[in-house]
Amino acid sequence: MLNLIGTYECKADVKGRVMVPAPLKKQLSPIMTEGFVVKRAVFQPCLEVYPMKEWEALMQKMGELNRFNRKNNDFIRRFTAGVKTVELDATGRLLIPKDLLSFAGISKELVISSAINIVEIWDKDKYEQAIGDAADDFADLAEEVMGNKSNNGDGVS
Repeated sequence: MLNLIGTYECKADVKGRVMVPAPLKKQLSPIMTEGFVVKRAVFQPCLEVYPMKEWEALMQKMGELNRFNRKNNDFIRRFTAGVKTVELDATGRLLIPKDLLSFAGISKELVISSAINIVEIWDKDKYEQAIGDAADDFADLAEEVMGNKSNNGDGVS
């Protein structure tokens, strides 16, 4: 499984092109030729960039949903709304479609942040607000999400 690391501040040009930071580009280099999928995030006003293999694995799971169940069908439609395939150009820039930039409220200053096997792209101010808002509740969230896990010696404390 892909395990991306890092948070980077970047700028988008007027056409929505973003230079992918060199450390992130290095991490993505083994899979860069396969392309990526960019989509609206479900819970936050940001974008998610999936390496193609990660996207295909997710679509495999979603393909198992019964499309004759109305909720499943609605979920699939909403989850895939606005999805676009993207590639890095020869200079290492990612062109983010204008409709997705608009959804995330990204104008110029942005943050690219790793999220295990995907990358999130945020408007810089919204990212800082989301991280700041979560700071107060993070200890409680960590305990709720990770506190019931058995101690398997992974060193997470």
